[in-house]
Amino acid sequence: MHTVVSLWRLLRAVLHVLHGMAVMTRFPRLDAAGRHQRIQWWSAGLVRAMGLTLEVSGTPRPGATLLVANHVSWLDIAAIHAAAPHARFVSKADVLQWPLLGWLIKGAGTLFIERERKRDAVRVVHACAQALQAGDTVAVFPEGTTGAGPELLPFHANLLQAAVATGTPVQPVLLRFFDAEQAFSPHATYLGDTTLLQSLWRVASARGLGVQVQLLPPVGTRHADRRALAGHLRELMMERLLP
Repeated sequence: MHTVVSLWRLLRAVLHVLHGMAVMTRFPRLDAAGRHQRIQWWSAGLVRAMGLTLEVSGTPRPGATLLVANHVSWLDIAAIHAAAPHARFVSKADVLQWPLLGWLIKGAGTLFIERERKRDAVRVVHACAQALQAGDTVAVFPEGTTGAGPELLPFHANLLQAAVATGTPVQPVLLRFFDAEQAFSPHATYLGDTTLLQSLWRVASARGLGVQVQLLPPVGTRHADRRALAGHLRELMMERLLP
């Protein structure tokens, strides 16, 4: 019976992704508010289709903001977009190879970085700074890769330079995947050699899985040192991460 439930969740998710692709074709005819509304609807729907509950606390800062989030799962972008649909993500270029999802993530205005090329970070920092100066909200994962959940990896400071250079506030965003038995559920983690298909099955098979999205108060960046800022943000988020 449990296998049937898992397969049903995967089918719902695939149908939801296909629906999202159909919606994406209408994006050129929509204004910003219309696109954001559909991104929020689709993102929350994907989380629910995979069997998760969604809990959001806090409010996204209006105007130009750099969102800084911890990285746990391939579901992170959908969870954050359910709370802040106007955010443009910086994501590794590998995501473009994901079936269906890669196309959708690109269509939502994502900025891609090739982490294997050190010089590519300079290009992306410049693109982020331009987006912030234009009044956009940009979201980054300063850990650079996914972690297990309860312990944050060291924060890379490079992408924070875009906020420092433009004097844009940084808003920390905490993600915590939980289940009926554990405050940090291993079912949502996407670590090491785990493939996307393996992770999809683990999420679909989990019982009582949910994700909590906490939007913390913004932090100023004027005259900040990016490395000191990265350390401060990590400490601040670690203090609030435990339930």
